[in-house]
Amino acid sequence: MLVLLAGIFVVHIATVIMLFVSTIANVWMVGSSNTGTISRGLWLLCNKTCTQLPVSSQDEASLKAVQAFMILSIIFSVVALVLFIIQLFTLEKGKRFYMTGAIMLVCWMCILIAVSIYTARFTGTVVYSTNPHHGYCFILAWICFCFSFITGILYLVLRKK
Repeated sequence: MLVLLAGIFVVHIATVIMLFVSTIANVWMVGSSNTGTISRGLWLLCNKTCTQLPVSSQDEASLKAVQAFMILSIIFSVVALVLFIIQLFTLEKGKRFYMTGAIMLVCWMCILIAVSIYTARFTGTVVYSTNPHHGYCFILAWICFCFSFITGILYLVLRKK
């Protein structure tokens, strides 16, 4: 049981770290141009220097929604981690980690909404570039989506023995 708890804890910490990296770094879409590689994130457009992300007025609300849901997913993931540690030491034997699992599934839903909006609205668009493709931040966000779902379900079924 201790090994299972430790494994879930490590996966949860890895999820939090990957969520931070995928939200902060500016490599959601990558393209090439005659001056080098251009990367686009949630916040900046980087060529050799980073500038404010140019967004049309019709896409601005979508980008703000993606930013907000990614930040919310980080908050919910950190809250679930703190709650897991608190419940680990205060919960009686035989009880389940319902609150931690529920909060982690809310985190999972926030990631799903954010990445789905980004996929629908911004995939394949990097300004002044050719051959755009997904960057590592986009892939990390989908990995966090899977990890948060798995840990959320495990928290719901896990009993403290």
